[in-house]
Amino acid sequence: MDDKETKNRKAGDERGGPGESLLGPGGDDPAALLKRYRKAKERRGAWESHWQECYDYALPLRDGMFQGGVPGERKADRLFDGTAPDCVDQLAASLLSELTPPWAQWFGLAAGDQLPADERDELAPMLERIAAVMQSHFDRSNFAIEMHQCYLDAVTGGTASLLFEEAPPGEPSAFRFTSVPLGQAVLEEGPSGRLDVTFRRSEVSVAALKSRFPRATLPEEVLKAAADDPDLRLGLVEAVIPVRGGYSYAAVLDDESQGLILGQGQFSSSPFLNFRWLKAPGEVYGRSPVMKALPDIKTANKVVELVLKNATIAVTGIWQADDDGVLNPANIKLVPGTIIPKAVGSAGLQPLSAPGRFDTSQLVLDDLRGRIRHALLGDKLSQPAAPTLTATEVLQRSDEMARLLGATYGRLQSELLTPLVMRAIHILRRRGEIPALALDGRTVDLQYRSPLAQNQGRRDARNVLSWLGALSSLGPAAEGTVDGEAAARWLARAFNVPSELVRPGSAAPAQVAPAADTGGLAQVIRDLDAPVAAQPKGGAHVPA
Repeated sequence: MDDKETKNRKAGDERGGPGESLLGPGGDDPAALLKRYRKAKERRGAWESHWQECYDYALPLRDGMFQGGVPGERKADRLFDGTAPDCVDQLAASLLSELTPPWAQWFGLAAGDQLPADERDELAPMLERIAAVMQSHFDRSNFAIEMHQCYLDAVTGGTASLLFEEAPPGEPSAFRFTSVPLGQAVLEEGPSGRLDVTFRRSEVSVAALKSRFPRATLPEEVLKAAADDPDLRLGLVEAVIPVRGGYSYAAVLDDESQGLILGQGQFSSSPFLNFRWLKAPGEVYGRSPVMKALPDIKTANKVVELVLKNATIAVTGIWQADDDGVLNPANIKLVPGTIIPKAVGSAGLQPLSAPGRFDTSQLVLDDLRGRIRHALLGDKLSQPAAPTLTATEVLQRSDEMARLLGATYGRLQSELLTPLVMRAIHILRRRGEIPALALDGRTVDLQYRSPLAQNQGRRDARNVLSWLGALSSLGPAAEGTVDGEAAARWLARAFNVPSELVRPGSAAPAQVAPAADTGGLAQVIRDLDAPVAAQPKGGAHVPA
């Protein structure tokens, strides 16, 4: 962990307060951290075989996280049916496009409702500039790449971990992200019930250790071994646990001895963002949709394997011959022009009909694949058969997705999105790129503007427009009940209109608004039901 936020990095510095629970009562015992890590890993052992099976059948490219693997090796030899990997890719891509779409403003900052109207108008442009600065750092970083890997882990294994570090000065972005493989992460719930106790064991080179922990003194035998073998990799155990006022951090060398303290310090916010797809009562790690569909996935894989074997028999055939003392099967080659000798009265070489039925196996396979797609939402995320969809139909598809994944999206917002934005604000504020913000919902409010989050706002806006259209048909008396300026400002917030396009309330001209244009408003409402392009594959959102 090379974040500049950590303090007391040098082994031998004063260790007290936040580091006591990690490194023993005296704050200088690496064996205490390693003991706690090994106990937590022992509790995780019951999950590893289950995870390995999920990755073998649904995400084979990352199946070597527990047993190790050779770079470049073939990892799909046991996989005969590709339905599950395809659905996992679609669901992960949908999460990325619906929650954190790349190169799009998926979050925003707004003035709280408790501020006076003039202060809200004055604060809005500054908050939009701050949100734009944050989004710019996200776009210039490797966020989209690593976030997609985390979504794949969440869909397959049910739990994912994202490491959010501050990049060194001079980098294009202040943010640096790393998708922590599930095999490296050992997690526990803290006192608050959040998944914020993190242990990570990784294999790093001696050069990387010197770069990340320049003040640490490595043992002579380690340096000598590294001189003989430049590719020597050592075990590094990092731990982050919640303490009063922040998070305590420590890094220990996991070697054959009792270990060596490489660094320790404190974070104001945890650099590890751990989140789950679904949590069962009494469990720490999450459960995934792949776990639910795993019986069907394994059965479909076996059915395809048997179908392929049966197809091989049907193509090449099985032959039988009488043991007449003339026909020698070892000397027969079934090629064009072959002459096969046979005894007088013998039937010679005869084909044996295959007992398997392809139609029955195909019916079973179609049913299994349908259940797999339904469990992994492949049937909901696929391209619709209709060439065009009305805006209402697009909203209905989005509503169905929100209904099916509402609880999951709520958990992801609580465990991933909010800590992600809060840590980004903390890093940029410490760098001096943005001012200090009181993100408490009263002074400054965090708003999510991803396609999924905007569905409800668009639905509310459509209801308001329908109400305004109904009032316009009732005459001037009904129209007089509408505060036109307030309605316009409310619609601007619902559609996330930039603040520079809305005149401040104090600068609004004092004049009576003309009568509503009934025809124009009716046209706007009709446009909401106009046909639009079909929703792209992968769950990308089409604005209504």
